[in-house]
Formats: sequence, C-alpha cells, structure tokens
Amino acid sequence: MEVKVSHINGVRFAIQARSHVILSDQPIENGGEDTGMTPPEFLLASLGSCAAYYAVDYLKKQKLAQNGVEVSVTAEKFLKPARMDKFRIQVMSPVPLTPEHSDGMVRAIERCLVHNTFLSSPEIKIELTSVVAQ
Repeated sequence: MEVKVSHINGVRFAIQARSHVILSDQPIENGGEDTGMTPPEFLLASLGSCAAYYAVDYLKKQKLAQNGVEVSVTAEKFLKPARMDKFRIQVMSPVPLTPEHSDGMVRAIERCLVHNTFLSSPEIKIELTSVVAQ
C-alpha cells in the first residue's frame, strides 16, 4: 500500500492513492483555508470507514441488512508527546441485533486492519531525501 502526498501551497496538500486524490488542509484558525480534512481527521476517518466496512460485511453475511450502518469515531488530544488517544468507535446498526449478533458484529469490527494496527505498536521509519543540487 502506498499514498503520495504533495504540497500544494500554504498548509494544503494533495494526497494520492491509486487514481484517487483528496485534499488535506487546516482550519482557518490554524492558517489554512479549510478546504479539506486535517491529518488527525483522516486518521479518525480511516478507523471509522474500516469499522463500517466490517460492520456492513457482517450484516450482509448474516442477511440482516444491506445498508444503513453509521459510524462515529472520536478521540482525545494528549500532549507530551502530542498524540491522539482514548479512541471511541460508535457503530449504529440499522436493524435490531440479538446479543449473539451484537457479539458477532463486534468480533467482525475487531478484524479491521486499521484497528489492529493501533493495537500493535507499528514500526515507523522516517527516511529523508533531498533534491541533489546541479
């Protein structure tokens, strides 16, 4: 998997994955123009959309519903070091669930790749390169 991030101007960036491009920006109060989500909002979006995918997949496989799932993800901002923590994923099922189906849906959502990445401290390596002067 790979995404490429290119600086546009100010604090705005274009993010490309395969043939898809989205914008990242900062709110006006942070010096941006508010033309896109911030990086932390993308992190929440990634976790939420992954959870939603697995919730919908579970409901379809159980023949309970084809659509209507809604997910909300929140997190708190902490300092020293600056980070997000205390993530909360709220999943709204479009149909009533028995206790067995509730447990099954939670187990399905817990298979989310993004969720599991958070549970295991991932290795992150920063490699710096620069343009060679001619």
